[in-house]
Amino acid sequence: MFASIFTTIIKIKSQIMKKSLLFAILLFIGTVTSMNAQKFAGLQKSPTDISYAKTDRNAKPDVKVIYSRPQKKGRTMLGEKVAYGKVWRTGADEATEIKLFKDMKLGEKTVKAGTYSLFTIPGEKEWTIILNSDLDVWGAYSYDEGKDVARIKVPAGTGDELEAFSIAFKKVDKGYHMVLGWETTRVEVPFYN
Repeated sequence: MFASIFTTIIKIKSQIMKKSLLFAILLFIGTVTSMNAQKFAGLQKSPTDISYAKTDRNAKPDVKVIYSRPQKKGRTMLGEKVAYGKVWRTGADEATEIKLFKDMKLGEKTVKAGTYSLFTIPGEKEWTIILNSDLDVWGAYSYDEGKDVARIKVPAGTGDELEAFSIAFKKVDKGYHMVLGWETTRVEVPFYN
């Protein structure tokens, strides 16, 4: 009698182990299949880039800008594709974001440390630079002037031809100039300590 109960228990245990093994194999196949089914986006047409304002290469940044870099590709951009006199996202795709790691002056306005959207209104001779509190927005389609934190007008200058929209910083006595460049246009935006 004990032998018969023992044999029955072994058969049941064997069936449970076979079902568990089958379940584990099916789970593994399902996981591998779903991993292979994951779709990844291709490369951006306007790659995202970052520019830092630092006192030196190894210093922590005072300002960081994250932006997408549209390219001319034989087109006239400023004044045509990017209209003069209209709010622009200052790059491509999502609105450009600027992070101030400490309070800084933009013109005469003190701007608190924090992250802001960077919008501009390009012009042939002058650009309006706008820091706005609305973050994670696509383009300038939902731009809300009521959320502006600071505005400054700066002159537009010239430089060598640039294929891709670019942002760089240069150290000056009182802080930094954020330099926006595209085609032959250069715009310097003063950020002071």
